[in-house]
Amino acid sequence: MHSLLDKVVIITGAGGGIGSATAHVMASRGAKLVLADIHLPGAQRVAESLRGQGGHAVAVHLDLADEGSILGMIKAALDTYGRIDILHNNAADLSPDLGPRDGDIALMDVEVWDRTFRVNVRGTMLCCKHAIPHMLSRSGGAIINTASNLGLQGQVIQAAYAASKAAILQLTRSIAASHGRRGIRCNAVSPGLVLSPAARQNLPPPLLEVVESETLTPYLGVPDDIAYAVAYLASHEARYVTGQNLVVDGGTSSHVPGFARFSSLFSHAD
Repeated sequence: MHSLLDKVVIITGAGGGIGSATAHVMASRGAKLVLADIHLPGAQRVAESLRGQGGHAVAVHLDLADEGSILGMIKAALDTYGRIDILHNNAADLSPDLGPRDGDIALMDVEVWDRTFRVNVRGTMLCCKHAIPHMLSRSGGAIINTASNLGLQGQVIQAAYAASKAAILQLTRSIAASHGRRGIRCNAVSPGLVLSPAARQNLPPPLLEVVESETLTPYLGVPDDIAYAVAYLASHEARYVTGQNLVVDGGTSSHVPGFARFSSLFSHAD
C-alpha cells in the first residue's frame, strides 16, 4: 500500500475524472502530488481533499497550449518538493465546443485539428521535455501518458482526437527508447469509454448502450479502473515495463465489433 512512498508525482488534468482518481490512488500509496489543471478550482478541490486525509498535494494552473504555463508547473513541483519522480500526462482538450466539430476529415475545420494537436500532442511532449532533465538529475523516473483505445482503431467521429492519441503512443515509445538506459521508463495507458461524472452527464444513453454492448466485461469502466493501471506503471513493481501501452477498456478493442453481444448463442456454459 506504500509502493509510491515519498515519490513526487505531477498529474495533469487532475481536477476530475481519471486525473482525480489517480491522485487519490497515488496519495493512498504515499506519493506527494502536484495537481495541474486548466480549471484550477477543480485541482484545488482535489488537493484540499487529499490534504484533509493527511496527504501531500498542491494545485497549480496548467494550460497545455502555453509552454510558459508548463514551465510554471515544473517550477512549482521543484519549489514545493525539490524533485520530480513521476509524470502522468493525463490532460487533453475535451472542451465541449471541440468535440462536435471533430468528425469527418473532409469537412473538418483545420483549426480543430491544429488545436487538438497543439494541446494533446505538443503539450504532452513539452511536459516530457521539461520534466526529463530533472528526472535524469536523480538517476531516472517514470512517465505515464494517457492515450486512448481510439488511437488503436478507426471510427467515423473524433478523427483529430484519435490521431492525436496515436501520436502519443509513438511519443511514448520514442521516449522509452531514447531514455531507458538513462533510468527513465515511459509507458502509456489507453482507456476505453470511462463513466466519469462528465461522461455520465454529457453522453447520451444510446451511445453508452452501444459501447457497453461491445465491451467484454458486463459493465463499463470507471476512473478508478484507469487509476490503478497508472499507479502500477508508476511503481517499482513495473520496473521492467517500458515502451508499452496498457489498454484498459474492458476488452472493447480486442474483438470484432458486433459479435460480443451475441456470445450467449455460441456458449455452452451458463
